[in-house]
Amino acid sequence: MTFSFDITAQQGRARAGVFHTPRGAVETPVFMPVGTLATVKALDPDDLRRMHAQVILANAYHLHLRPGDGLVKRMGGLHRFMAWDGPILTDSGGFQVFSLASLNSVTEDGVEFKSHIDGSPRTFSPESVMQIQTNLGADVIMQFDHVIPGQSAHAAAKDASERSLRWLGRCRDEFDRLHAMDGAPKQTLFPIVQGGVHADLRRAAAAQISSAGPWDGIAIGGLSVGEEKPAMYEMLEVCDDAIPRDRPRYLMGVGFPEDLVEGVARGVDLFDCVAPTRMGRNAAAFSPMGRINLRNAAHREDPRPLDDTCGCPACRRFSRAYLRHLVTSEEILALRLLSLHNVHFLIALMRRARAAIRAGTFDAWSRDWLARYHSKPDPS
Repeated sequence: MTFSFDITAQQGRARAGVFHTPRGAVETPVFMPVGTLATVKALDPDDLRRMHAQVILANAYHLHLRPGDGLVKRMGGLHRFMAWDGPILTDSGGFQVFSLASLNSVTEDGVEFKSHIDGSPRTFSPESVMQIQTNLGADVIMQFDHVIPGQSAHAAAKDASERSLRWLGRCRDEFDRLHAMDGAPKQTLFPIVQGGVHADLRRAAAAQISSAGPWDGIAIGGLSVGEEKPAMYEMLEVCDDAIPRDRPRYLMGVGFPEDLVEGVARGVDLFDCVAPTRMGRNAAAFSPMGRINLRNAAHREDPRPLDDTCGCPACRRFSRAYLRHLVTSEEILALRLLSLHNVHFLIALMRRARAAIRAGTFDAWSRDWLARYHSKPDPS
């Protein structure tokens, strides 16, 4: 099977659809749990299957550094290595090169940087990133792009966006070379629309990417990297108007509940973020009434679950009082249960969004959901 996308229902900009991949169909809109190092932190692949995760993300930068993409290839590829048989998307590592690596140096050829693990010198180019992601064997791989802070001035954003477009051409050439003998490719390459918070740059990048197509999907990058939320939402509306509507849109690195609902309302189909597991490791949990901080003394004798509408094991079995006890006692189980709940919460949220779009009630549902979510933020 090749890659394809079917839109099954629409309301306004919001769409419900199915992204078909060789390893199974993905119902959209969907949240993709992040398994940066070939593991969604604190969770087993069986946990992900039980919560109906459809597709997960891993990171080319981190896996290249450790254990090495060559080793992953020798072990049978990422799916076999981590015992996950569903679709996998790999991020190109562009964000990590510019945010984690020290002393990076950008040229037209690529980026020279030092590993954040051992300081060893490394080089990423569009060609080498395609080779790394081919070795990893993910179903969807991303172009190598130049990522800059979200509030960057027009000139800097233009330079990075245009470089990303030039690198996209090199990525595609190398992707085609690596897959020339494959017959029906088992991987597909997504381009990334950059441009910061500047509408003209986003439109120009989207137009150039579209004309270079066809693509099986298009990503929107460089958001949620320091800009204000209204600016991010504005750029999503710009991209919704500029990107072909018959392809899935992937908003990279965005995963707080309110941003998922706002993104779906602006035509986004796929999301990923480390937030649910990172927050879980820091005693924070999602709920329909806003974020919960389990370090707050108000939960010390609270018999309620985190969310009485949630079907995850943490909510079915344990009270906030018990979870707070685990947190304050620094028990490992706290990290697992809170991470499990947060990932489950976002997956279920997108399932409800799909149902609302299909029922023609998304506008009312999203308005009510956001009003409730913002109504009682955790004071801590």
